[in-house]
Amino acid sequence: MTETEAAGETVERRVRVVLVDDHRMFRTGVQAEIGQTDSTGVEVVGEAADVDQAVTVITATRPEVVLLDVHLPGGGGVEVLRRCASLMAAQEHPVRFLALSVSDAAEDVIGVIRGGARGYVTKTITGTDLVDSIFRVQDGDAVFSPRLAGFVLDAFASTDAPPVDEDLDRLTQREREVLRLIARGYAYKEIAKQLFISVKTVESHVSAVLRKLQLSNRHELTRWATARRLV
Repeated sequence: MTETEAAGETVERRVRVVLVDDHRMFRTGVQAEIGQTDSTGVEVVGEAADVDQAVTVITATRPEVVLLDVHLPGGGGVEVLRRCASLMAAQEHPVRFLALSVSDAAEDVIGVIRGGARGYVTKTITGTDLVDSIFRVQDGDAVFSPRLAGFVLDAFASTDAPPVDEDLDRLTQREREVLRLIARGYAYKEIAKQLFISVKTVESHVSAVLRKLQLSNRHELTRWATARRLV
């Protein structure tokens, strides 16, 4: 994967990567998993926790691939893509983006792909598969976690824009994440662990979601999410 055979010799491949995620512990875990350059071929040249940091670091380092979280302070992954459009369009040494997110929601996948990302994988991916995905994106391939490719095919097969859900648009990206996990039956502690936030923060997000959607409890919330196929 990180090595190719040429003229009977082993030639080592390298790829320069920037990690963009608002959870420091997650960035540290990814760095430990894939950043052993001698064995993986991946060199992590920068990290960022929000949109402004991401644009600054990406512009300064010009990596081959950016691992981009979808939900970031300052406008989300889509805003990073918008502000890095010229880097993606560069004829020489373009910067390519691979979304890496806990979310597997269709609107998140479609949003970043429309924004210019070359692929989308979820955080359940193994380190080996993530390294493979990074090199494939570097080569210009499109890479998706198995069930997510269907979202993209369905979205781009139609010329019609997806309908706007005004109720869903009232929620922040983080509130949508919490909503989906609640609807899937996760306990508050499980959600906190999954999203690297405190239980108190989860409770605050649930309260905000119930208030914005004018729902009374998590059972109504689950029915609401199921009816919109968000689960």
